Amino acid sequence: MIRSYFGLESNPFSLKAVSLLPHQQEVFDILEVHSQQGGLCLLLGEPGTGKTVIKESVKSHADKRTTVIPVARTLHTYTNTLKILCQAFNIDFSGTHFSCEKRLIEQAVSLKRMGNRLIIIIDDAHLMEMQTLRRIRLLLEDFPKNHNLILVGQPELLHSMNLRINDDIKSRVTYSTIMKRLNPDQMHDFILSQMDSAGLGHNTFSEDALSLIVRSADGILRRTRNLCIGSLLEAVRAQKKTVDIDLVNRVLIQPHWRDEYDYKPA
Repeated sequence: MIRSYFGLESNPFSLKAVSLLPHQQEVFDILEVHSQQGGLCLLLGEPGTGKTVIKESVKSHADKRTTVIPVARTLHTYTNTLKILCQAFNIDFSGTHFSCEKRLIEQAVSLKRMGNRLIIIIDDAHLMEMQTLRRIRLLLEDFPKNHNLILVGQPELLHSMNLRINDDIKSRVTYSTIMKRLNPDQMHDFILSQMDSAGLGHNTFSEDALSLIVRSADGILRRTRNLCIGSLLEAVRAQKKTVDIDLVNRVLIQPHWRDEYDYKPA
């Protein structure tokens, strides 16, 4: 709808078209280096601070010699994680865990001989029990040292690792970072860069509307994206080519944008 109304070739604020901000590019480059040397990396942050953008960039920028395996839909159990790894390697998931692990290790060694590297990304890793993570770490211990395990999650994952009982996992972390909320200037630059990527003119949002979006998003990239898309949809409904402050406010009055005290019944 937005694309056809504004005459665009691609959807604005699409995750596939999101370009990395300077601080995200730095994290991406470091993760790339660790995938060449072998690593256990922690990509942490509040929901919506840009972890998914970096994860998608790692997947989309992988070359032919890099195998990227995103691990999700696992319910964070070791069996489901093992099954996804087997599917990614085109390995039969049958028999005991031990036999599956043996076939995975053999396949990883084969990839190493062909000069390939491996990146495994586990999303929402803060929901995973430490015992499950420990079993994954022990499995990867026998992999060639040209792989990188990236754990993406919220900061409480680091709190769990700080317990003395989990020193065996924490001591193997080669890189960790916590994605911070963006400052207003970064938010402003992000919006304009996404408009450039989609072919939208900078005057599509009025200055007042842009300022309101930056304030309301409170440094969270996901909120910024959703608020911009919602405002563009309101512009389509109103048959306007410019998003003004009234259109942004139409989005902000929706209950999920308001604090609890704003809509609690009397």
